[in-house]
Amino acid sequence: MDKIKVYTLHSVILIILMVMTLFGAKAYQQALLYEDATTELVALQGAQEQAMLQLEKFATSILGTIVGDERQVNFTRVEKKRTLAMQNAQRYTRYFMYLLGAVILSYFLLSLRAFTFFGSIAAIITLILGLISPILMVTIHTQVEYLGDIVLSFESKGVIGSIVKLFDSGDVIVALVILLFSVVVPSLKVLALLFVSVFMKSGFAHDVVKFFKMIGKWSMVDVFVVAVFLVYLTANKGEVSRAEVEVGLYFFLAYVIVSMILSLAADKMLHKLKA
Repeated sequence: MDKIKVYTLHSVILIILMVMTLFGAKAYQQALLYEDATTELVALQGAQEQAMLQLEKFATSILGTIVGDERQVNFTRVEKKRTLAMQNAQRYTRYFMYLLGAVILSYFLLSLRAFTFFGSIAAIITLILGLISPILMVTIHTQVEYLGDIVLSFESKGVIGSIVKLFDSGDVIVALVILLFSVVVPSLKVLALLFVSVFMKSGFAHDVVKFFKMIGKWSMVDVFVVAVFLVYLTANKGEVSRAEVEVGLYFFLAYVIVSMILSLAADKMLHKLKA
């Protein structure tokens, strides 16, 4: 009977992981739709568009007719599309986090080995989403006399895409630091935890534990690097920069928290094994 309960519980956790992955994929898709809608909206706020709008307002004041209805309707349509995509991305991200929390709470129901195994899978999913999803949206704009607020450039940035761009632009040192502490170290850490949960009786597992204990000391460095990363990306050369945090940052920070909990669980598991 106990085995049946264990298998049932494991099946429930697997279903949670699959649904969690589905919600994560939905959040990622909606984040991309939000990017597309924002790109379309920014195009309507460029210098040429603003100049046309001012001319239309001038014509309206002279002729007493409404000229800019179509432009305004288009702007409103894109704004609604953008708002809906943002709300959906945030909603699916919340659902993902609820299920991730359920996996973490399974600590009180599963064995340490099973918890470390399933938790590591959840951490891998969370990390992947944190790396590929946009984490920051930056809009550079300036005030132009007679035209008002003009958008000069817009970019939505994710960790992987930004690392590639930094390499391409010649900022190799910054790119390597972000690559090391935001991609390589987190990936090695979660794979080490997964390895330990599968091969915990192997002598090599203890060497792996020593390794992730060592890199565990750097657990907050990836958070620090991402913080520096955000500041670096929002830096500008005189124009005004507007930055908006996106769902990728929440996925990445969730990974950091989950990986620290899993490290403690794996350490406890191996100590019990030694005893």
